[in-house]
Amino acid sequence: MEVQRLAIPEVCLLTPRVFGDQRGFFLESWNRKTFADLGLDLDFVQDNHSRSARGVLRGLHYQIEQAQGKLVRVVEGEVFDVAVDLRKRSVTFGQWVGARLSATNQQMLWIPPGFAHGFYVLSEFAQFLYKATDYYLPSAERCLLWNDPTLNISWPIPAGETPLLAAKDAAGLPLAQCEVFA
Repeated sequence: MEVQRLAIPEVCLLTPRVFGDQRGFFLESWNRKTFADLGLDLDFVQDNHSRSARGVLRGLHYQIEQAQGKLVRVVEGEVFDVAVDLRKRSVTFGQWVGARLSATNQQMLWIPPGFAHGFYVLSEFAQFLYKATDYYLPSAERCLLWNDPTLNISWPIPAGETPLLAAKDAAGLPLAQCEVFA
């Protein structure tokens, strides 16, 4: 497993070792010991799977209680994945990092607790898998506005197009109004 720390060093882009031949491929997406050896001593309690069409933007989601760390990957298609630092005492508070994740590059993104997370679908469809370090708690779910100008996220949305949003994502709050982590 290769680890690349991004501009916000707690967020990591992970590239697994892939064994392929004429039959297909095999890769190990999660191994507690391998991750611990990389400095990521994680304990996951929930797996999630979503499928979205081209132009769907999901996020930017977080839980203010039972904050979830997420290990995310794409097994069909391609997305632009984003993490926003919501830790008030962090030197990178309010900053974001993004990466293209796809079934082709087989990379994963580790997003620690204290971050909002979202993605935009670039392919016809994308199947998105993620492991979470804490359970989903609907009463603690919050949504940071995906296009808050103070964040200035460079979403790769084609000119003249508007992303497909859930009602809760369209009603997200700007950073200045969001509950954040101490």
